[in-house]
Amino acid sequence: MKPRLSLWQIWNMNFGFLGIQFGWGLQLANMSAIYTKLGADPDKIPILWLAGPMTGLLVQPFIGAMSDRTWNRLGRRRPYFLTGAILSSIALCLMPDSPYLWYAASLLWILDASINISMEPFRAFVADKLNREQRTFGFIMQSFFIGIGATMANALPRIFREMGVTGVSANGIPLTVQYSFRIGAAMFLICVLWTVFTSKEYPPEDLEEFNRERAKHKGLPGLIKEICAEIPQAVRDMPKTMKQLAFVQIFTWLGLFCMWLYFGLMCAYHVFKAPDMRSELFDRGVEWAGWCFAVYSIVCFLVAFILPKIATATSRKTVHFVSLLLGGLSLLSIYWITDANTLQWAMIGVGIAWASILSMPYAILSTALPANRMGVYMGVFNFFIVIPEILASILLQPIVKHVFHNNPLYVVMMGGASMVIAAFLVFGVEDVGGKELEEAQGAGH
Repeated sequence: MKPRLSLWQIWNMNFGFLGIQFGWGLQLANMSAIYTKLGADPDKIPILWLAGPMTGLLVQPFIGAMSDRTWNRLGRRRPYFLTGAILSSIALCLMPDSPYLWYAASLLWILDASINISMEPFRAFVADKLNREQRTFGFIMQSFFIGIGATMANALPRIFREMGVTGVSANGIPLTVQYSFRIGAAMFLICVLWTVFTSKEYPPEDLEEFNRERAKHKGLPGLIKEICAEIPQAVRDMPKTMKQLAFVQIFTWLGLFCMWLYFGLMCAYHVFKAPDMRSELFDRGVEWAGWCFAVYSIVCFLVAFILPKIATATSRKTVHFVSLLLGGLSLLSIYWITDANTLQWAMIGVGIAWASILSMPYAILSTALPANRMGVYMGVFNFFIVIPEILASILLQPIVKHVFHNNPLYVVMMGGASMVIAAFLVFGVEDVGGKELEEAQGAGH
């Protein structure tokens, strides 16, 4: 039985997520606008975002399986946090200086691969460190830090604007965005280093057996061969709960991807009525979209610690259903919103959904997985995030161009409809660990 950890121990082990989400937040709020500034048409945006889901598909299960087999002075998961943080910080520094569209797209592949190297082991890290009764709280703490990190990242360009920063760099990217990426690079590395140096890891339960198994496949080629064999096996052997959650995840993340790709452009054209991407109204609209993302991130960390209490009184499935439904209806309501101030309040529902998306599926899943394969299964679970994103990247182009006539509003609304479908699919999930949901959780740990 793993010992109960204190509030501050759980705080420290999840603090790195603040930096990771700082990097994600900058990317999600600004990349479509950066691509547009560098000459991309609206219907080309989805394919340019292919880097994220593709690297997630390839990197996360592989890194998860590798971390299951790792044990050194830094531990099992921490070597991957640190490596990903260093590479991500470099990419974040370079991104806003991209001189050409292909350069920015190439950097996004590097950035997304690096973020995935850091992110995947963090999910397994929570399951490694916490007993079953504290896992929901551990994942909620991740939601809390993700909310803070995203809020800071999304609000920074507007904060710089309020401070009087104006002008653009040589490639047309606003200086407010350029400075934000620089700060994001530093935050990413600092936050991950905090977790690396303040949190220890438990060694494998049977270290001798662990070393014997690892010795069977000496060298990198042997390790790669073993992992390539394990990942398909893990897919075949997925627990029933994981298969049921897969459908929820597919429609959830299709909805989120539609929002992330087109919310900034929707805000610029639908709400701020920008005539084209060279207009100052376009820049103001994209900045306001970043602020709207900050609003839903603020809501995320405000409600993060309320969700497990509601789940205790009801169930984790009920919490996730209601949260997804609120998020989907909020995105659908944007059709009737043409005022910037009203738009920010519509993001409250998205924030509640985001807090649940980042915690409830993982809490439900972790109680259905074998402890010695936590890393690889958390990586495989990521398939159900990236596969819908890959399909969207490939298939959205003709839909956006020929069905929606390059109107980003309808793509955001399609995302809302997808999230509503995900909400009703939650009823088909069996939460095998639901009865063990911890009692009151919070600051009294």
